[in-house]
Amino acid sequence: MTTVPPEALNADTSHGTTTVNDSVVAKIAGIAARGVPGVHDLGGGAARAIGAIRSAINSTDHGQGVSVEVGERQVAADITVIAEYPVALQEVADGIRQAVITSIEQLVGLEVTEVNVTIADVHIPEESDDDSEPRVQ
Repeated sequence: MTTVPPEALNADTSHGTTTVNDSVVAKIAGIAARGVPGVHDLGGGAARAIGAIRSAINSTDHGQGVSVEVGERQVAADITVIAEYPVALQEVADGIRQAVITSIEQLVGLEVTEVNVTIADVHIPEESDDDSEPRVQ
């Protein structure tokens, strides 16, 4: 949990302080990353398995696959994603960086020093059996 400096949120500190939990910053980063074209999902295998259970009970962890380090004035983020096939992976990573930086800086007011993106897997859309021709007749 971090107390955001007043200039970050343009808050009048004569009336109190504003504190932003690290989990909120991670959630903002996760929402931004999910919105990037070519991102199928966030998180590695274990995180996605837990996410599938949450999805089954209509609960979503928007911070899944996101780790943040929040200081007094700066944030560093590590994001693990599953990319769609066939997308240019570097373009997806660059898009994630830009989206996360923009979201955190605009919504939280802290400077983002780095966004490390790990592409853990590539999602290959399944071809439905109806569209494929039988191999043998």
